[in-house]
Amino acid sequence: MEIINKTQFEEVTKEGVVLVDFFATWCGPCKMLGPVLEGLSKEMTEAKFYKVDVDQENELAAKYGIMSIPTLLLFKDGQVVNRVAGFQAKAEIEKFVRSAL
Repeated sequence: MEIINKTQFEEVTKEGVVLVDFFATWCGPCKMLGPVLEGLSKEMTEAKFYKVDVDQENELAAKYGIMSIPTLLLFKDGQVVNRVAGFQAKAEIEKFVRSAL
């Protein structure tokens, strides 16, 4: 999964279904979620998966009201359609993404 910055963010979220993982490198639950999302990104090719490091992109995190990490935002054609915070099981994330397809 690619880690994106503010400039890339606007471009990649404007079209289709996109899951964005707001994370930090020091966050334990974020580290546990990483491999789960990496696997899903390869299985669910009908959606795109990206990561945003909140320490590097705090302005972006503030814009979307990220108060705890990990937080997953689900975009559809540029609009946030769902969000969830904390570690999630693979099946839950898959269901979460499919809700926007």
